[in-house]
Amino acid sequence: MSYNYIKDDRITGKYVSYNHLNNILLDYNKWLSKTGYSENNLPIPLYQIGKGDVRILLWSQMHGNESTTTRALIDIFKIFSEQDYLFYNCELYIIPMLNPDGANLYTRENFNHIDLNRDAINLSQKESLFLRSVFEDVKPDFCFNLHDQRTIFGVGEKPATVSFLAPAADESRRLTEPRTKAMKLIVELNNYLQELIPNQVGRFDDSFNANCTGDQFTLLGVPTILIESGFFPNDYQREETRKYVALSILKALELINNNTFEKNTVKEYFKIPENHKNFRDFCFIDDISGEKFYFQLEEQLIGDRIIFTPKIVEGTQQNYYAHNTYSLSDIYPKKFSQREVIIDYILEYLTKEVQKYNSY
Repeated sequence: MSYNYIKDDRITGKYVSYNHLNNILLDYNKWLSKTGYSENNLPIPLYQIGKGDVRILLWSQMHGNESTTTRALIDIFKIFSEQDYLFYNCELYIIPMLNPDGANLYTRENFNHIDLNRDAINLSQKESLFLRSVFEDVKPDFCFNLHDQRTIFGVGEKPATVSFLAPAADESRRLTEPRTKAMKLIVELNNYLQELIPNQVGRFDDSFNANCTGDQFTLLGVPTILIESGFFPNDYQREETRKYVALSILKALELINNNTFEKNTVKEYFKIPENHKNFRDFCFIDDISGEKFYFQLEEQLIGDRIIFTPKIVEGTQQNYYAHNTYSLSDIYPKKFSQREVIIDYILEYLTKEVQKYNSY
């Protein structure tokens, strides 16, 4: 069983508004199953694809500023519409955008400033209630909780382009049967991705939080796989990462469909290196003193575009890896004297340099 990856070029860049997504989803109304509503009364569509004995629930963009996996799901929609659906044993239920209000505002939280991924117990928001109602109606055999992670996460000396987690079901983080099943599936996904992005796959921290949706669904007995879309070199719009996420989901469906992952062991899961906050976007090294200046790109929604703005990272002497490293002499041939002058010059340089990431 194989699929050719197809990118839907109608949806690109980090900012994905509800209206933009909805215009594309109109092409897939044949799969529309039911609709919920956000706190600001925007529709939250649920799609059902295929018929089978194994029910799989996937949801994306419960954090409004995390759009990579939404784009990956739209790619999968396009693939399924243009190629035969061969996952004969799987019945898919997909929510491409759980938080349309946050997506429009490009905020992590929803319209009421609530983090939906910390609302799994209180169920205080319409979006949380809708997801839980779908969960209870579908009674999934597997769940996929789809997110983005910041550029600061790395796996050793490389960025964490994709990270996985089999969420814990309690404080002890014991290996329950649902969690073990999720771990075994993740092992196979890691093996697959190592052929595509070697040493760029991480394992996310498994600290238990019952308010988190993935932890709660694992606690309720369903194997849940968290996918974190991370950074691929120079891919600040996450267009490369979306491809690896889409391929990971397709591979997971194939493995579930054929039941070819149970042979793996949890020991192999724990061999996947844990990702760490050990990266920064830019590092500039003073040729004379050796001092390192680290900078991060902050995102701001202006109109319908995400604009990247460089900010210096202050208050730490820790050595980080950087996605881009320069000597000061690379950008300025003269010697600097004052630290403030150096920082101001770098900020001016980076402000011009990062405009290429604002092109979408």
